Amino acid sequence: MTNRFSRRQFLKLGALIAGGAATLGAASSRVLDNLANAVSETAAQFPTFRANAQTTGELVTANGEPMQYSRAAAAAPVGNHRWVMVIDLAKCDGCKECTAACRAMHFVPPNQEWIKVFENRDNNVAGAYYFPRPCMQCDNTPCAKVCPVGATMKREDGIVLIDQDRCIGCRYCIAACPYGSRSFNWAEPPHTPEELSQPYSVETNFPHRKGVVEKCIFCPELARAGKIPACASACNMGAIYFGDQVEDVVKNQSGEMVSFTQLIREKGGFRYMEDLGTEPRVWYLPPRDRVYPAPKG
Repeated sequence: MTNRFSRRQFLKLGALIAGGAATLGAASSRVLDNLANAVSETAAQFPTFRANAQTTGELVTANGEPMQYSRAAAAAPVGNHRWVMVIDLAKCDGCKECTAACRAMHFVPPNQEWIKVFENRDNNVAGAYYFPRPCMQCDNTPCAKVCPVGATMKREDGIVLIDQDRCIGCRYCIAACPYGSRSFNWAEPPHTPEELSQPYSVETNFPHRKGVVEKCIFCPELARAGKIPACASACNMGAIYFGDQVEDVVKNQSGEMVSFTQLIREKGGFRYMEDLGTEPRVWYLPPRDRVYPAPKG
C-alpha cells in the first residue's frame, strides 16, 4: 500500500470486506484475510477516528479530542453570525429564477436543484401557492449525526457543509434528511472550463465529482463578503430574505432591510416540519395577501 491510498478509498475497501465476508463464506476466507491485512497496513497511515454523533457529527479521535483537520480554516465560521433565511410565500410567483441563479453560481450538475420550487395547496378549497425549498440548515442536524466519517458538518454560524474529500458516498445523510434536500452524483457530472479552473472548497462544493452528496449551502463565500445568496439576489419579487439572527436583520434583493424578529412575529412566520425537532434555519411567511395571481388549477 502506498501513501496515495486515500481515507475515502480505505473506508470503501473496509465496506467491501464486510460485504464480501457475508456473501463469499468460508471458501474465500484466505483471500479476505489477505485483504484485511492490507487494510490494516493502510490503517496505520491514518489516526484513529470516529464520528461524534452526540453533537454535530464532527470527527474526533478515539479519546474524544477534536480531529486536527487541514480544511478547518476554510470551514471556519464567518465571525459572530447566525445566518437565517426567510421566504415570503405571498411574494413568490414561482418563476424559479432562484433555482437558475443557484445552478449558475455553483455549477450545479444536471438533474439537481439545490433550491426547488413546488406548487403547493394546503387543502381542497384553498388557493395554490409556490413553495421554495432550499436546505433547511438545521441546528439539530439529523444528516450530520448519521454521517460515519464526519463529512457533513455544522458551523457555528449556522451553515451545514459537506466535505466531499471525506464523503464516502454511503448516503446515510440522504436517508436521514426529512426534507429531501440532498442529491447524490451517481456518475461523473459534466464540467465547464470555468468550474475546473477553480480549486475545490467546502464553501463551494465544486469541481463536482462522482460518488458524493451535494446540497444547498447558503452561499457561504457570499456571506463572507457581506452579500446575500445567489437565490435571494435573483428573486425579483423580493420573496427571499437573508441575514443575521444575531444582528436581528434580514434583507432581500430590493435592498429592503427589516428586523428578523419583527418580521416573523408580525406575519406569523413558521418553519417547515419544525415539529420534528430539527430546528431549521429557514423560516416561511404564510401565503396570505398574495402580490401575484394564484397558480392555475
